[in-house]
Amino acid sequence: MLSLGESLQTLLNRPLSICGLKLLSQIPPQSISLAFFDPQYRGVLDKMKYGNEGERQRGRSELFQMSEEMIGEFIAKLHQVLKPSSYLMLWIDKFHLCEGVQKWLENTTFQSVDLITWDKGKMGMGYRTRRQSEYLLILQKKPIKAKGTWNLHNIRDVWSEKLSSEELKTHPHSKPKGLQKALILSCTKEGDIVLDPASGSFSVFECCKELGRNFIGTNLESQEQ
Repeated sequence: MLSLGESLQTLLNRPLSICGLKLLSQIPPQSISLAFFDPQYRGVLDKMKYGNEGERQRGRSELFQMSEEMIGEFIAKLHQVLKPSSYLMLWIDKFHLCEGVQKWLENTTFQSVDLITWDKGKMGMGYRTRRQSEYLLILQKKPIKAKGTWNLHNIRDVWSEKLSSEELKTHPHSKPKGLQKALILSCTKEGDIVLDPASGSFSVFECCKELGRNFIGTNLESQEQ
């Protein structure tokens, strides 16, 4: 039987293209120091009633869509592989922010401990108001504690960062590397493992390479395989 180190070694630091749930089942319990999760769902598109998406929304609407049940399954498995008191950085839209995600957290000890609003510095789509922000819900696995788990104290709860045109072209759900780097620095040490089971453009992987962290992740488009 492979040891913990040997079983993880085959997954580390390469962009995988396997189903995210299958990937999570290969990771030993309590071996991950930090996780990011950006679930792909049609919530914001359906709520805003774009109808037939135009060119600007086509890339987003054509991505594989997760059901609420699948998102819950991902979060349950993320809970299993995270170390105690480690964090899950969960991207949500404004409708889930208002209506809550408690159903996703059933059968876990995850607790909401903070929220960051990402000001994207650009005007997006919207039937009523135009979207300019996204939200990062910070969940911590029990036992809940700040000391020793959160090391940077200059991260603002409104983070302004505009993506480059190249980043926007890479993936419809590209996220800010500056914010991701700050969170990785705050919640991990060099050599720790950061997980992203719905990696999209693998921006978290790029951050980990720059910061000396190990990475495990796979592309979201493979979830239907």
